[in-house]
Amino acid sequence: MKKHLFRFDFFRTLALLGLFAAATAHAQLRVEISGVGANQIPIAIAAFADEGVAPQQVSAIIKADLARSGYFKIIDTGVAISETTPVKFGDWKSRGANALVVGSVQRLADGRFDVRYKLLDTLAASQLSGLAMAVQPQFTRLAAHKIADDIYEKLLGVRGAFATRVAYVTRAGNEYRLEVADADGESVHVALRSNEPIISPAWSPDGTKVAYVSFEKKKPVVYVQDLVSRERTVVANFKGSNSAPSWSPDGRRLAIALAREGLTQVYVVNADGSGLRRLTSTNGIDTEPQFSADGQSIYFTSDRSGGPQIYRMPADGGEARRVTFQGSYNISPRIAPDGKTLAYISRREGRFQLYAQDLGNGQELRLSDTSRDESPSFSPNGKYIMYATETGRRGSLEVVSVDGRTKYRLSTQAGDIREPSWGPFMK
Repeated sequence: MKKHLFRFDFFRTLALLGLFAAATAHAQLRVEISGVGANQIPIAIAAFADEGVAPQQVSAIIKADLARSGYFKIIDTGVAISETTPVKFGDWKSRGANALVVGSVQRLADGRFDVRYKLLDTLAASQLSGLAMAVQPQFTRLAAHKIADDIYEKLLGVRGAFATRVAYVTRAGNEYRLEVADADGESVHVALRSNEPIISPAWSPDGTKVAYVSFEKKKPVVYVQDLVSRERTVVANFKGSNSAPSWSPDGRRLAIALAREGLTQVYVVNADGSGLRRLTSTNGIDTEPQFSADGQSIYFTSDRSGGPQIYRMPADGGEARRVTFQGSYNISPRIAPDGKTLAYISRREGRFQLYAQDLGNGQELRLSDTSRDESPSFSPNGKYIMYATETGRRGSLEVVSVDGRTKYRLSTQAGDIREPSWGPFMK
């Protein structure tokens, strides 16, 4: 068991968009949708008028975002419709569309693009929402994601997460890369390259930094990297293993796992590496700490009961209470943004699979059908979980909705992809 808790699996996804422009982009991730949600909303999405002048087709990105979410049935209009064009709501209602998206793109004199859209309710014959954005060419895709976010929120009542980023680690040959991409796997940029493994990336709450573990010093060391300046800070380089960084909600501290005094225990440290303080003192292994969304608790993995289970303790240390009781092997806790759901990896009948537990009633739900799952990470709206798995002897990233109905995969032709971390909402 202890070997597995500390195996640094070499095969296990831009805070501020455009800040890695100088880095070399690599192959985009492929998206494969394998499941959709129940009670899909039929929505017609028209091509935006004159969108061919922009670097990316805005309407196509919106369609892909909403289709990937699993909550929408896309109806193709077959024509371009501007947001200023009069709409016959009855025609779209008769075609089965509950909502209609129309818009336009215009090139401005200063080189920017004016992107406009409207969301129309065909049943009530009214406008639900609309946006107008003037963006630089490289942010056309971001504008499309923001429109998809607006549609998602207006029709589902939950903030969309299409305009967010993911960090992950790829391995091709002997090279490891910490990469950052759009939530749909596009616009890939490299934050770090190394000939030694990189694991456990974790976004800062403001999306400007990533903490991770690098083996470049021939041992695991915790770093924090500023994604704007690319400057790095060594947060933990003590004797033994330094691992599993997790940010506090205010971004001031990190919970980490250290073996500096023997068996691995949970510590907290300031984001600049100062103020180290030990939180657990047991005769077993305490690791994989994760702050709760409100910052009041830390969830972690411990073998104090004989096998690895998930526990919760106050954020400043103190009595720990066991959280998982189903199954004899539960690791890698992650807490939903609303604090109501725990995601984790459970080994049952020899298979490592993703589970979610309702922290209110203790009920759990198996969310994956694969058998080598690792590293779960919640979307910032709490509706999806991204995790690493293995298909065809190659690492890929899977995304599943918290109800298990919507599923899609992010994969690449070149090498393995592991260690996902879904970034926060952009400020």
